[in-house]
Amino acid sequence: MEDLYIGKLLDNRYEILEQIGSGGMAVVYKAKCHRLNRLVALKILKPDLAQDAEFRRRFHDESQAVAMLSHPNIVAVYDVSKSSDLEYIVMELIDGITLKQYMQRKGEALNWREALHFITQIVRALGHAHSRGIIHRDIKPQNIMVLRDGSVKVADFGIARLTSAHQATLTQEALGSVHYISPEQAKGSRIDARSDLYSAGVVLYEMLTGRLPFEGDSLVSVAIQHISSIPLAPRELNPEVPEALEAITMKAMAPNMDHRYLDADEMLRDLEEFRKNPNINFDYSLEDLSTREEPDEPTRAIPQFSGAAGATVRSSHPPRGGEKPEEAFEEEYDTERRQKRKSNLGPILMGVGALLIFFIGIGYFLWVTFLSGLFVPTTQYEVPQLEGRMLEEVMADTTVTDIFTIVQGSIVEDTDAPAGEILSQTPEFGEKRKAGDLTITVEVSAGPATMEMSDLFNKEYREALLEIQRLGLKADTPDYVPSETVARGYVISFTPQKGTLVVPGDTVHLIISTGPEEKNTTVVDFTGKDLEEAKKMLLDNKLTLGEIELVEDMSLPGTVLKQEPLAGSEVLEGSVVKLTVSKGPEDSPEFTPPPNQSVTPQPTPSQAGETQVPPSVEPAKPPVLPSPSPTPNFKSVPVDLGGGEGTVQVTITVGGASAYDNVAGRNLGTVNITVPGVGVQEVKIYLDGILVDTRTVDFSA
Repeated sequence: MEDLYIGKLLDNRYEILEQIGSGGMAVVYKAKCHRLNRLVALKILKPDLAQDAEFRRRFHDESQAVAMLSHPNIVAVYDVSKSSDLEYIVMELIDGITLKQYMQRKGEALNWREALHFITQIVRALGHAHSRGIIHRDIKPQNIMVLRDGSVKVADFGIARLTSAHQATLTQEALGSVHYISPEQAKGSRIDARSDLYSAGVVLYEMLTGRLPFEGDSLVSVAIQHISSIPLAPRELNPEVPEALEAITMKAMAPNMDHRYLDADEMLRDLEEFRKNPNINFDYSLEDLSTREEPDEPTRAIPQFSGAAGATVRSSHPPRGGEKPEEAFEEEYDTERRQKRKSNLGPILMGVGALLIFFIGIGYFLWVTFLSGLFVPTTQYEVPQLEGRMLEEVMADTTVTDIFTIVQGSIVEDTDAPAGEILSQTPEFGEKRKAGDLTITVEVSAGPATMEMSDLFNKEYREALLEIQRLGLKADTPDYVPSETVARGYVISFTPQKGTLVVPGDTVHLIISTGPEEKNTTVVDFTGKDLEEAKKMLLDNKLTLGEIELVEDMSLPGTVLKQEPLAGSEVLEGSVVKLTVSKGPEDSPEFTPPPNQSVTPQPTPSQAGETQVPPSVEPAKPPVLPSPSPTPNFKSVPVDLGGGEGTVQVTITVGGASAYDNVAGRNLGTVNITVPGVGVQEVKIYLDGILVDTRTVDFSA
């Protein structure tokens, strides 16, 4: 039959492409949103129900309830709209399969780590919904979608109701799948968020064991078992299930609501604790968890739903003396069933015979046409070990890629793993996979968080250490070398170099200047030399002319008579030399030496006969350097941030100089901050510019 909605354009925006599903109240279509150019899912109320005001109200309530939710593990609702006589919901289009289909494809119990991965996301979704007053009421694998990246989304809040609605009875539609129903739902009692946790526990039970906790010939018998029976513990069916995970499962499935988890957050905490330590012991007693509550009131009206033969069952009278409510229900159900058997036995037998003949014929046809080849043994492939290998290497390994499809999942920063290394894989190493299920999703390291190295050149040593600390890096013991261009105590070079990508915890090596290299020189003999010649000799030997003492002497004026230090002495370059110079006999004209530390030669004639005076030659002056700075030590200073919310500006001075200035969260309480210093210093601590502490710290200790 042709679908009337295919090809329609709703609200001049949503073009319906194809039908992808059908539920109790609505049909789901794949559609294209032309406004945002994306594919979406449209849930449209079925035409036969759209005429019913009650159904329209419920459909609208469902839409409003789901629209309140926004969580990565819940199918998102984009829009709730009405076009002509159509009411519809616009939802996220999921590219995946249901958890039920996923388990059926595996054909066996899931690995407990995989089950933990799925149930954690399911409980997170329920916690979000419960926090907004919404109970799902129909948690089952058919309503949980598994995406290609291994994440799950809870879908179909089709029978969700706000907690405040106080709905105590249960209809056939609300019943959902009876295999996952909570005891209180089966009895028609009041329910709350713990009912969803019971159903989640059943889903976890099925993932771990590969089977349901209760099976029966009819919906009635299964519902009664939820009320009155205790399932086998998961480890009795699958010994590989860890004891702690079994305890979590059975606590979630406790028949007595008071023995279950109080809320999804409490269950999630146990799941996280188990994930961190699979050997944890929760000290749950399975016997205590399975103890059933004794009825303290007459049995309520049992929800109406169809049994195996389509009969409607109801119990509304109190049990007879000594009988439990469930026993009374079973007896009434058996009595009604016997009565119907007597009146309908003949037609039923004829119908059963005709059906047997029909199904035998169909079975033979299917066997000959399709099924005979299904029993040929299927080749299975063992999942290789990919964790720890580089993704690029794996993609080039034909022994892997010829069999499996490698899908890159999330990329996460990891301090301990280089970029491109595979951190985890799904499925895990050693699992068996059949043809058609040969995809491996890998989580890949993006490497540690990186930043660019700052420029430390020509920074004072203590200033460089503070910058290294600000970047979260470490400084090792520096090297000290002389430099003619960089002042003593300042950075000559550093590694890693400026602009290099570094990560917190990397080590920085500094090379610090000790100033110009000190060299020795031998003092030459200046005696007998003319003062001007002696000054040139001083410059040539990298010495400095000091005091000039003039004395009367028979020698020519300007002749060097004595020197200090004496000729042949070893002194440092740049040392000062004192000269004693003759000013001639007593009656000779007074001798005036030229300015100190300069040489003024006699004028020399130029080619044109004019007199030229060469410029003065000044001696080389050593660079002016700061006084040597002792190497600082570091001390840890405790700072009380006061606690509470918000941030505070922390400033620390050492000896009046700023040693630390940064923002910190008050919730850190008391923190230790490392600052540099030399000797005994006064340390002051400021919070938001207010002095809160002054102390004396010995940095030499």
